[in-house]
Amino acid sequence: MSLFFHFGPNTFTDSEWGTGHANPSVFNPTRLNASQWVNVAKEAGFSRVILTTKHHDGFCLWPSEYTDYSVKSSSWRNGNGDVVGELAMAAKEAGTALGLYLSPWDRHESCYGKTVDYNKFYLGQMVELLTRYGDIEEVFLDSARGETDMEYYFDTWFSLIHQLQPGAAIFSNFGPDTRWVGNEAGFAASTCWSLFNRSRAEIGGFNSLYSQQGDPHGPDWIPAECDVSIRPGWFWHSSEVPKSALQLLDIYYLSAGQNCHLLLNVPPNSSGLISDEDIQVLQEFKKLRTSIFATNLAKNARLNASSIRGGNDNPEFSPYNVLEEGIYTYWAPQEDQFDWILYIDLQESMSFNVLQVQEPIQMGQRIIEFHLESLHGGKWKKVINGTTVGYKRLLKFPTVESQYLKFVVDKSRADPLICYLGIHMDRFSVTSFVSNTTSQAHVNGGQFLQQVVYNYSQIVGMK
Repeated sequence: MSLFFHFGPNTFTDSEWGTGHANPSVFNPTRLNASQWVNVAKEAGFSRVILTTKHHDGFCLWPSEYTDYSVKSSSWRNGNGDVVGELAMAAKEAGTALGLYLSPWDRHESCYGKTVDYNKFYLGQMVELLTRYGDIEEVFLDSARGETDMEYYFDTWFSLIHQLQPGAAIFSNFGPDTRWVGNEAGFAASTCWSLFNRSRAEIGGFNSLYSQQGDPHGPDWIPAECDVSIRPGWFWHSSEVPKSALQLLDIYYLSAGQNCHLLLNVPPNSSGLISDEDIQVLQEFKKLRTSIFATNLAKNARLNASSIRGGNDNPEFSPYNVLEEGIYTYWAPQEDQFDWILYIDLQESMSFNVLQVQEPIQMGQRIIEFHLESLHGGKWKKVINGTTVGYKRLLKFPTVESQYLKFVVDKSRADPLICYLGIHMDRFSVTSFVSNTTSQAHVNGGQFLQQVVYNYSQIVGMK
């Protein structure tokens, strides 16, 4: 997960898309503290931060040599400030990765619209950002261009970025390293492949469903990234309030829990700080995740498998590897088999409503379909069906109580490999309490909501 910081003159003018004509003097975050931003991210469990170094209005949060429309023309720090520099230093000190967004659309620059001149201008600014501030882990790009027919030299940009920052992942609608999921609501499709076909996407134009789902036959490895804002807008507005921690939890299931990277925008306010109400929500969000996922109910389970590569006594591919966190140890079945089953004995009857599965993605994304079964009265009953897994898959379902489970891979592109399997209890998400009987859920609606609020309050410390 990463935090996105939308910050600039829009923060002070109550705007989302600036015109490029705001006086630089409006930018004056008198209490700006980039260390606070980074610490908020780190304490909430986010490993990367990304800054809008320049949004569509063209105002630069670093002292660019290519324009005076930047922090050097503002009253902040007497014109000697550098937001990018302060964030880079804070991130380095905290051990947090840094990413940058540089808007291709520039509503201030006079050469915008002149293809060759502007692409040269843009590349110059990109060079500044990628050579002044240390290691950059992600470069986030969009294709916004307003109502112009401006041509962006994306391939040239990508080549330059990889040359100057070989370790940086480039985000855009179609990669080359990570792709946009196709919406700004923070969710992927329930079937989500990291595989993709860039040439198909570019030739056929943007297809939201294709971006959400990916392509099991795609030749390119381009996992999806889900961007969403904690507030209704992307920049801070005093009239707006953040989403609740429960809403963020739902987004988490539909993004990080569906083989995607979650990019959550948390905009600093006009004083230059992350607002207290946003911090509270992020802290509550972390507490909810910890409560649900810190304990794997299967941690002491007895495991067996339909087969084990190298034989039942081979520890390298033992089914018990799925109880260890990390992608470099995993269960592997015998090759050329078509029964792929993990048998799980929890050693006592337990209640649960979340399944977590992970594949060792360095070996590729393989699983096409799977399901979970539980034993009741000597009969196996299906609990939930799933499709793709990838780096992480989280599935919620009505609460089940059982001691014996069976995880079955129904269809796979190659021999399936599982590096982690978790059984969890979510007492907070609304879907956790949905009854199999609609009428019962309706009749007990009031009691149901009271229970959700009670469980939530126990975790976040509300009164």
